[in-house]
Amino acid sequence: MSPLRLALNENPYRPLPSVRDALRHDLAEVNRYPEFLPVVLPRLIADRVGMTPEEVVVGVGATGVALQVLQALCKPGDSLVFAHPTFDGYPILADIAGLIQVPIPLADNGMTDLDELLGAAYDADDAALVLCRPHNPTGTLIPADQVYEFVRQAPPTSVVVLDEAYIEFVDPDEHLDIPGLLRLHPNLVVLRTFSKAYGLAGLRIGYGLAAPAVCGVIRRYQLPFGMNRAAAVAVAASYAAEGELRVRVDSIVYERDRLRARLAQMGAHIPESHANFVYLPARGDGERWMSILGTGDVVAKEYSDGGVRLTVGDPREMAIVARRLLEVDEIGESAVSRMSRPAS
Repeated sequence: MSPLRLALNENPYRPLPSVRDALRHDLAEVNRYPEFLPVVLPRLIADRVGMTPEEVVVGVGATGVALQVLQALCKPGDSLVFAHPTFDGYPILADIAGLIQVPIPLADNGMTDLDELLGAAYDADDAALVLCRPHNPTGTLIPADQVYEFVRQAPPTSVVVLDEAYIEFVDPDEHLDIPGLLRLHPNLVVLRTFSKAYGLAGLRIGYGLAAPAVCGVIRRYQLPFGMNRAAAVAVAASYAAEGELRVRVDSIVYERDRLRARLAQMGAHIPESHANFVYLPARGDGERWMSILGTGDVVAKEYSDGGVRLTVGDPREMAIVARRLLEVDEIGESAVSRMSRPAS
């Protein structure tokens, strides 16, 4: 049996049949270049999110858009302030853009320390602040009112990057008023991707939302012919199948909550996740979660302290994970409860 790929927060389901059909049809045209600079894709996205094409930039995944943002709106020597641990790409992007990394440790409950982020931004001469909502790797969600206040308090000369890569897994009641935020704060850029909920990770399609003038600056770093021609085809087909995609997202959320409930029954203290993964923190113990999950047949993202971020897979995959956990369920004061107990 192939190892379970639960390390990269991929969607476990293949693209929907209608999306595959659209891509298969487009393959007949791959002898032709894509658009010199993307026009169709920003229009599609703008129509869907209720904004104008002038307020949309696209790139090679949200990571590609993030690099464009940092190169366009920052200068070498500026600071990149982010919660730590976070998405592995941000330190790499900081190095590429010549930015000084300022990692801010997460609070004990897995939440981003907003006051510390703001303090670091004010201590820096010029800074970009990254706010992941939900946070990667903990899945925690900053309440909406705190986000609004954070953006309001951020230095007006700073760039605020709001990473919403997992927003489709968040309860709609918890979504932010992004158009309203952008109207009030021209230093804000919102990042999203089609890699997670939409299951198009291999096509590398991401986008950013920002004020028109800001998008104009970011587009100067758009690589000519840089978006593959299948991107607009796949996005259009995915938008047309939104109902089917929603069923898949709901299934992932259901499996996520089942897994977290199972861990809670075992005495593990797991942050409440609002994404397609759960974070299994290790606190002051040499034993590691991967020793419980298995070293070969479950591939998860392991952190230096022994904590693990585990992507939520399909029901078959999660049944295998549940069996691994069941094997240690009768240990009493087990490694599970010791490793994940909140620090005193």
